[in-house]
Amino acid sequence: MLDVSIKGWSHDKDLQIIQADVLMAVDDSVLVEEPLCVDVGLPAFLYSALHDTTPNRFAPPDQWERMPFFVCGCGDPECRGFSFVVNHQAEQQVELIAVEERTDGTYRELETHTISSMDYRKQVVAIGETYLQFIKDLDYRPYLAVTVKVVEDLVHQIHQQIRSDLDGSS
Repeated sequence: MLDVSIKGWSHDKDLQIIQADVLMAVDDSVLVEEPLCVDVGLPAFLYSALHDTTPNRFAPPDQWERMPFFVCGCGDPECRGFSFVVNHQAEQQVELIAVEERTDGTYRELETHTISSMDYRKQVVAIGETYLQFIKDLDYRPYLAVTVKVVEDLVHQIHQQIRSDLDGSS
């Protein structure tokens, strides 16, 4: 079972990033557990609820769907990142693969987990909604200027997919 918990949200006004304490675990395996930047990779995280993804932390910012889901909160894009490959499979399952990226565009697979698509979508969209609530009254200017719009659009698309999945299963 997937557990994504993001708590202690804060806004670094100088770096213009949103940081929080991130816990991401599947069953007894902890994939992420530390304070990190959550807004840089949030569009990619949300996108992964709808599409297969392959990360490239060295991609330009306009390729936001390829960013690691979570990165070090210091503001240096070369710092530690938590990258995942997501494959949507038949039978309403998602394969979540934690990977270590290399500068040549390849990666090493660390762990693979298969989880329910519905569970994945619900947890990911909840993080997107929390982000939107958190930033709504901030003087917030993210590096990727369209971050908020992309997050809003993806949250809407995920909700539509959840409704579609529920309608199809009844």
